[in-house]
Amino acid sequence: MTEKLSPFHATILIYMTQIGMGLFTLPRLLAEKFGTNGWLMLPIAFLLSTLNILLIAVVYHLAKGRSIFKILEQSIPKFILYPLYSVLIGIWSVTGCLIAKYYIIVFQMVAYPTANPTIFKFIVDVLLFLLIIKGIYNIAKAATIFHWLTVPLLLLMLFYFRDFDWARLTPFVFRDHHMSVSGALNIYFNFIGFEVGLLLFPYINRKTKLIKSLLVSNSMVTIVYIYVTFIAFGFYGYKHLSTIQFPILNILAYVQLPFVQGTENLFYGFFLFSILITAGMYLWAALETTQTMIRAPKKLLALILVIAVFSIALVPDTLVEVMNWSSNLGYLATGIAIVFPILLIILLLTQRIRGEIT
Repeated sequence: MTEKLSPFHATILIYMTQIGMGLFTLPRLLAEKFGTNGWLMLPIAFLLSTLNILLIAVVYHLAKGRSIFKILEQSIPKFILYPLYSVLIGIWSVTGCLIAKYYIIVFQMVAYPTANPTIFKFIVDVLLFLLIIKGIYNIAKAATIFHWLTVPLLLLMLFYFRDFDWARLTPFVFRDHHMSVSGALNIYFNFIGFEVGLLLFPYINRKTKLIKSLLVSNSMVTIVYIYVTFIAFGFYGYKHLSTIQFPILNILAYVQLPFVQGTENLFYGFFLFSILITAGMYLWAALETTQTMIRAPKKLLALILVIAVFSIALVPDTLVEVMNWSSNLGYLATGIAIVFPILLIILLLTQRIRGEIT
């Protein structure tokens, strides 16, 4: 009997995929783009992402267990599909690659300024290769273990309530805002990751309750974001917050332990576990799509994919370049999260009207 993802593992897997490097810059983005009490944008982003998940729910209901690749191949010729697959592979794999590179560049900047980031990237890519070749069930189990390792970091934020000042929140909402479409998309990019749920259809059954898992994981992510950004706004005030590049790293530096210096480096190191799952899931999605196009051993395809993204990661070598690449890739990944379910719904309704499915 084929193993299926449990509801708990599916929920944690999607939650860990959604939580990425954005957590470290989200408070600054909200202060910069939305001004006073910018954290109030998060419930709005939550509602939009929930609507996005409901689109996936419609796909799940209409698909009746079929994979998205079978749905696509039933209505679209392969000479059109393969370029589309290639685009998806490119966006998902480079997104995963840049998330890992972003983490490494920041880690080098705060902890090992003289170290070569290429060596770090090579080690992380080896870990990613070992992770994705184990399959989705083992990735989900690893995500669960990693999740419990990162929970203490979130509890640590309670430490800062003693320096929290309600006056820094001000009674005004969104004053001094600089709202823009790109700013809103950058905020929304922190919520995506749930779209990989579209590729989980073959790995679940009715007991998995995939849509419920997606909704719960999205709620968990929103609670974590509100919790962290609310403390950051009350700790710094929005004006100071908008000038700090990585406010959460700065906050972590306030913790002083008697047996270790540079506590933010220690805590940031633990966050590697979450980055491995986020980057790993995007690479896994790219690998699943590649396997649909090319019949070859999974390990060989995974190796080619990891070598390709390692080579691409060598191109942007400064933090500014990585952030620009990540921002542009974020727009494309967000577009996929919104447009792809709509395309699948149109195809499924067309197939139903034609009597190709019941």
